[in-house]
Amino acid sequence: MSLHLPSEIIVERFLPTVRAMLAAELDEQGLTQQEIADELGVSQAAVSQYVRGDVTVEQRFADDQRLQSTVKTIATGLATGSMDSYEALGELLAVIREFEDRGPICAVHEEEMPALAGLGCDLCVRGTDDTVEQERSALAAVRRSARRLANTPGIAAVIPNVGTNVGTAIPEASDETDVAAVPGRLQTVGSRVLVPADPEFGASKQVASTILAAMSVESDLRGAINVATNDPLLDAAREAGYEPMDFDASYENRQQRLRESFADRGSVPRVIYHEGAFGIEPITYVFGETATEATARLLDLRERIEG
Repeated sequence: MSLHLPSEIIVERFLPTVRAMLAAELDEQGLTQQEIADELGVSQAAVSQYVRGDVTVEQRFADDQRLQSTVKTIATGLATGSMDSYEALGELLAVIREFEDRGPICAVHEEEMPALAGLGCDLCVRGTDDTVEQERSALAAVRRSARRLANTPGIAAVIPNVGTNVGTAIPEASDETDVAAVPGRLQTVGSRVLVPADPEFGASKQVASTILAAMSVESDLRGAINVATNDPLLDAAREAGYEPMDFDASYENRQQRLRESFADRGSVPRVIYHEGAFGIEPITYVFGETATEATARLLDLRERIEG
């Protein structure tokens, strides 16, 4: 029996097909062949072949609506800058997992190894590691939020001098290493907001401790962002129906004090703030189910102020 690994199908059939489809989509989006080559990690000559259709594709993959939709999403994201290569890989890996689960990759693999036919082969499908998936989801939420903040005009006005951070905890987080945030915080340079690094777990002590305090009362409230405290923001929160809660700025036992305050209320206010102290800048926290929702809530408050 000839031995062919499922990964060979992915490398030899799936990836060339995806590259050809992406090249065609990016060409339609108006990117130059060199720009497409840079995005796909191939030569300009290879892109020329892709665009002309001078490559062999696996038609079972190319005709699949799931892959067609994913390719369009990735191409649009890469062309507009709303998606990076990390997120593009995530989208493609999701398709690969579906294709391996009695899908087109499985069908091609059975053709390459006829002995597998009819065996209900599950070489590729062993279930997902929940912990890994949760961590990926948390990192992705922080990544999306940081990019959205960096691309929002005028957002620098709410970034405190010490910088802003945004975080997401995995479900059932127990300590700061279970909370993803941006190392070094988001910083302003003039009117721009810079994201210094990709998100990591354990990157922000203050945001993590605040999220953990919130989760002790509302376990689904796993995201938060911290910004500068100012009256217009607090007024906008009240207008939106979020009565802001003030708390002591001291770092000493802050997480425990917040836990007790939230427990006494029986819920977590979506906006909390402090007025600062000696050496401590006034900061406001906005909560959400993840960093994505927390950031969306903050930007909604900003729109209310501007409106």
